[in-house]
Amino acid sequence: MTAESKRRPGAWSGARIRFTVCLLFLCFSSGFAQNKPHATPAEKVYTQALEALQNGDLATARTGLERAAKLAPDSAEVHNSLGWVLLAQGQVVEAIEQLKTALRLKPGLVVARINLATAYSQNHDLSRALFEAQESVRLAPKDAETHRVLGRVLSFREDGQGAVAEFQKAIELAPQRAELHDELGMALLRSEKPDEAATQFAEAVRLQPNLARARLHLGVVRWQEKQLDEAVQQLHAAAQLEPESAPAHYYLGRAFEDEGSRAEAVREYRAAIKLQQNYPDAQTRLGLLLQRQGEAEDAVAAFRQVVEAQPDNPDARNNLGLALLQSGHATAAVPEFQAALKLHPNDPGYLANLGSAYLQKTDFDAAITQFRAGIQVAPQDSTLHYDLGLALKMKDQLPDALAEFRKAEQLDPSQADIHYTLGVTLWQQGEFENAAAELQLAIKARPDYAEAYYTLGTVLKQQGKLPEAAEALRQAIRLQPDFAGAHTTLASVLRGLGEEEAAAAEARAGQQIGQEKTALQAAALATSSGERLLNAGDVDGAIVQFRSALRSSPNYAQAHYQLGIALERKGEKQESSEEFKKAVELDPRLSSPAQQK
Repeated sequence: MTAESKRRPGAWSGARIRFTVCLLFLCFSSGFAQNKPHATPAEKVYTQALEALQNGDLATARTGLERAAKLAPDSAEVHNSLGWVLLAQGQVVEAIEQLKTALRLKPGLVVARINLATAYSQNHDLSRALFEAQESVRLAPKDAETHRVLGRVLSFREDGQGAVAEFQKAIELAPQRAELHDELGMALLRSEKPDEAATQFAEAVRLQPNLARARLHLGVVRWQEKQLDEAVQQLHAAAQLEPESAPAHYYLGRAFEDEGSRAEAVREYRAAIKLQQNYPDAQTRLGLLLQRQGEAEDAVAAFRQVVEAQPDNPDARNNLGLALLQSGHATAAVPEFQAALKLHPNDPGYLANLGSAYLQKTDFDAAITQFRAGIQVAPQDSTLHYDLGLALKMKDQLPDALAEFRKAEQLDPSQADIHYTLGVTLWQQGEFENAAAELQLAIKARPDYAEAYYTLGTVLKQQGKLPEAAEALRQAIRLQPDFAGAHTTLASVLRGLGEEEAAAAEARAGQQIGQEKTALQAAALATSSGERLLNAGDVDGAIVQFRSALRSSPNYAQAHYQLGIALERKGEKQESSEEFKKAVELDPRLSSPAQQK
């Protein structure tokens, strides 16, 4: 269900009243003749106000209608028109008074009852709204608009069946009106009939291909149904037809994300947030996506915005804490997890995350306390037992650590990391056979686990099982060719097997990879230093650091990207563009700032 389908009364389709101006003209002609040869002053003012209304100038229309109401205080049409304009300006209470005056002067003025029903809905007075809508239907049972408004009111009152019936009657009377099919689709969606809703949205699109909200609604249903190709097509069309629609960009981002198009998803989330700064759903999805891409600092910024908008949302606090933890700011993460626990006490996930923050801070006692508190709440949670085992291992309490690892393994034998850590711990205690068995279980659970193959090879080497060790190490290298330690250890095993030439080749490979990794680490440090300088406003100093990073590792994408930002700030557009281009070539997950707009 879309965000629109959850809005309260008066917020239908963007919180604006969208009755067509021609509806006003239908009732105006009965009280005031347009373009009469001898029009009265009131009629002249009234005509000018209508012209302003046709041009979308609500302020001028309101001024004219207020003057016309003084000149012709007994004209129901003038009071109705003034009420409509006030309602369009958000002056609901004032609009209600004008519309009530119109109906006192002319009780049978159907359009005034329609407008008054809408005004009462805007004012959350659904009983009066229902009465006025029902009266409009009684007075004009063959008018599609009366059934449409009654359907809206019934929908606001959560009478799904009644709302569907009224929209269906409206469509019987005006089957070519696309917006009626769209609203029937929304009512069906609220009644948990997505297939029927999609049929109505599709019909609305067929009748009026440029109806943005129908494409939005159809796209969201297709996204929920995992029909991602059509979802992207409809949502992209909605965003093009109504580029100022934040929900269109948000749901297009959701579809792109599910499709695996992460760069496009980030672009659409950013577009939604730019249009609607207080958009926690979009900021949360953006933060989670950036977090998965390893862009922890940007994720922190996104989650901070969510927390500012929703300080009492425990999940928002937890998400911010996790992003801070990922970016290495464990101290800052602790109060966020504590705030989440204050809002939702004893949540085992929050307790586990707080424990992890303490673990990163090397406050092992505090970590153990949190993990044990979590286990009291969720004794069958394998992750909590595993994390407790890690904390105990860090304190060299190996028997207790092994007990927790065994418990975690018993609760969830499919978790490769549990087997791996248990295997490493047993190896460190000299239990080679048991260690090898656990490492083999880790590989069985995750066949692409290069580290498990490497450690297994090391254990087998120590057992003197050199052929088996060589095979395990070769598997590690096949999975991770730049695994320097695997090459070096394989060289030692091959020398033990008498394969000197092969051993020398592996040793050279390990040495070269080690040098490249050292250069990459230097590049990463220089880039990090440059980012801090750039954030502090020292653009020239930042450029020096980014260029230093690229001397260490010419193909380090992040250094090219940050250098592009720094050069752009200096106004060196051409060179900046070249750096962005190089960064994207090296890492397609990156996108230039221009592409993110």
